[in-house]
Amino acid sequence: MKILLVDGTIIGRKTGAILEQVKLYIEETNPELTLEIMNLSDFEHQFVDGRPLGDYNEDMREMVRRFTEADGYIIATPIFQGSIPGVLKNAFDMLHPRTMRYKPVSIVANGGTYQHHLVIENQLKPILDYFRCLVTPNYVYTHTSHFDETNSIINEDVHDRLRELARVFAEYAKMSTHLSKETIDNP
Repeated sequence: MKILLVDGTIIGRKTGAILEQVKLYIEETNPELTLEIMNLSDFEHQFVDGRPLGDYNEDMREMVRRFTEADGYIIATPIFQGSIPGVLKNAFDMLHPRTMRYKPVSIVANGGTYQHHLVIENQLKPILDYFRCLVTPNYVYTHTSHFDETNSIINEDVHDRLRELARVFAEYAKMSTHLSKETIDNP
């Protein structure tokens, strides 16, 4: 199974640091999964305005291709101004509604206040529910205080929760192989 780990921002390093740690824990839990990190900062983004996919630049089409070919996802996002970054929402707006259907998804996020975890519940989960993803029940939210000056995670509870997220994600990935996937070409 091919799992896409999405760094959902174009600035900062904490989100990427969480994603790298999750990748290590998933590799320990299930080494058969093929893991690929996709940094949204590596793409030249265009504003999604409803035109056909072929009218967007090569980077936007490549991003859609990677989402489409993946069998599961880890979505990593910072919380800015009480919301997910616009670049992440723009990426979701590029996707066909069936792209992520019945595929496992886990969420990791970071923010500057402890209340920002609610953005996951109020914004990100509804988007993933719209796509009919298999969202694991245990997301991990981190706070600035969980990192040192090099953006390494220094909080053991966060490490424990990331290990648990990796374990649950691996089980959801296994479970998803038994579900039929509706293809984009099949209405």
